Amino acid sequence: MRSHLFVPLLALSLSLATPVWPGEISRTIQAQIDAFLAGDMDTAFSFASPGIRNTFRTPERFGQMVQSGYPMVYRSAGVRFLDRREHPGGGQVQRVMITDEAGRVHLLDYLMIPGADGWQIAGVQILRGKAVGT
Repeated sequence: MRSHLFVPLLALSLSLATPVWPGEISRTIQAQIDAFLAGDMDTAFSFASPGIRNTFRTPERFGQMVQSGYPMVYRSAGVRFLDRREHPGGGQVQRVMITDEAGRVHLLDYLMIPGADGWQIAGVQILRGKAVGT
């Protein structure tokens, strides 16, 4: 009987020891990318931090900026989450490898900050010269 209790208790102890935020960060980024692919600018805009929302004011303007400045995010063909680190100014930086529609691979750093409803995207930096494919 004890052996049957061991597995659930071990799983519970492991789940309590594992931080909740890592999966939430990747889910937030993936949900925004999915919203761009679906053409749903309102939802994509909802994952942006208040600072980003204040800068662009409307989902349409935000979508235009992403389409022109981050086309690999706007129409990605593949996403892979790499390492994550703390940002010196607060929040977390999630490195993401994105494959664009032409098959080129790009590395981006997403600055993630905690918000009232979960993690929010406060900025994205394209890591120039660090592409891993052509």
